[in-house]
Amino acid sequence: MALVELRGVTRQYKNGQVRIDALRGVDLSIEQGWFVSIMGPSGSGKSTLLNIIGCLDLPTAGTYELAGQRVDRLSDNRLSDLRNQLIGFIFQTFHLLPDLDAQGNVELPLIYRGVGRRERQRRALAALEAVGLESRRYHRPGELSGGEQQRVAIARALVGEPLLILADEPTGSLDSRSGQAIMEIFQRLNRERGLTIIQVTHDERIATYGSRIVHLLDGRVEREELLGTAFAAKEEATVG
Repeated sequence: MALVELRGVTRQYKNGQVRIDALRGVDLSIEQGWFVSIMGPSGSGKSTLLNIIGCLDLPTAGTYELAGQRVDRLSDNRLSDLRNQLIGFIFQTFHLLPDLDAQGNVELPLIYRGVGRRERQRRALAALEAVGLESRRYHRPGELSGGEQQRVAIARALVGEPLLILADEPTGSLDSRSGQAIMEIFQRLNRERGLTIIQVTHDERIATYGSRIVHLLDGRVEREELLGTAFAAKEEATVG
């Protein structure tokens, strides 16, 4: 069973009297353990698609199943629960709270879940260790480089132990060296933990760190690419 399954998904908006077709009959199936990059020009529907996959928006028509649950039929409260339980989000601009240190920022999702202080601290430190930032856990965002802030954001996404990581232009605010470091972390998490990652990017070089590229154009899936080495590894793991 696919972790993410969209069938005939459309999304329409109204801008005054004008109807905007952001997505037009998208079919997309993503198995658990894939690292997928979504690419396309501005206005192709990338952000809309990511919002629907992330349960931040609902399709106008079509069906969406996440981990076997029909998302398009859920209430707002159930959508919120699903996001909190299954999905970790990473954004281009980090969204860290400036008055909290790195560990405090990583603990935030667990506070919303009602996790006790000692367990929060243990899990936050483990998440920071996973991105190589345990030694910077008491530093505030203003004391960290852009790449380090994004690594804190990754740790925050990991701390809830999600099935799925969604990343919206995760290297868009970083220099090429820092961006490469972030992609190497993504690859390691995907390979070692089997974590499913879906990222939106404009950068073809960044897209090739994944195992599959989905190209959008005018709200439709134009074509898909399976990237040789990564795809071979997935096939070998499946056969084994």
